[in-house]
Order: sequence, then C-alpha cells, then structure tokens
Amino acid sequence: MPQATTPIPHPTAAELDLLRILWRIGAADAKLVHEALLEERPDATYATVLRQLQVMYGKGLLTRDESQRPQLYAPAQKQDKLQTHLLKDLIAKAFAGSGKALVLAALKGHVSAKERADIQRLLGGGNSKQDEAP
Repeated sequence: MPQATTPIPHPTAAELDLLRILWRIGAADAKLVHEALLEERPDATYATVLRQLQVMYGKGLLTRDESQRPQLYAPAQKQDKLQTHLLKDLIAKAFAGSGKALVLAALKGHVSAKERADIQRLLGGGNSKQDEAP
C-alpha cells in the first residue's frame, strides 16, 4: 500500500521572509533570525519572530533542534523544492494550469532587456562558450 505523503504547507509572506533568511544563513536560533530580519524590517520584535518560528514549526515549515539551548530552527524543505511547489500551485490556480500564460504574464513589463536576452538565449538552446562571452 503506498504511503500517503504529507502536503507541503503554504507559507504566508511573513513566513517566506523568515524562510529566505534561514535558507541563506542555515539553522539558527530566534535571536540570529531576528537580527537578520531587522535589516529588512526594522520594526520586527524578537517576541514576534520567536512566535512566528514556533508557528512555522507547528505547521511543518521548519524543523527544530531541541537538544540545544537556544533551540535551532531550520527549513523543513529545500528552497528549490518549496519554490517549485508554490509555482506549480500558482500556475494551477491563477493561470488555469498554463505555464505559457505564466511566462507571458511575467514577461510583460517585469523583465529588463538583459534578462529578456538571457531568456531568449536559454530558450534558443544557446549555451556555448561563445554565447556566454560578455
């Protein structure tokens, strides 16, 4: 009998902020996460960050090493896995399952000329050394 997989929880915008920090710095205690978050959100309090980490642990977004004091939190999913899951969900819900519609929407005014050239090169399969020269 196949084992049921636990669905990946969907993080809120605030939870994604903390996940980005933990993906960047690795497992950390609430104090380190709070200090890193202050660079983006100077109004964030330590108590709020600690509570958010506890909620994220409860939702399954984080793991927690309770063998140490202070406890260390780490993302439960690798960054690329969670991003892929969120992107697939966005495509299904907002773009009726069409990856093409997502790409076209993203390209409308949200891409610099250099990024557009890079995308065209990637789509054209141009990945030779000559194509990569500045």
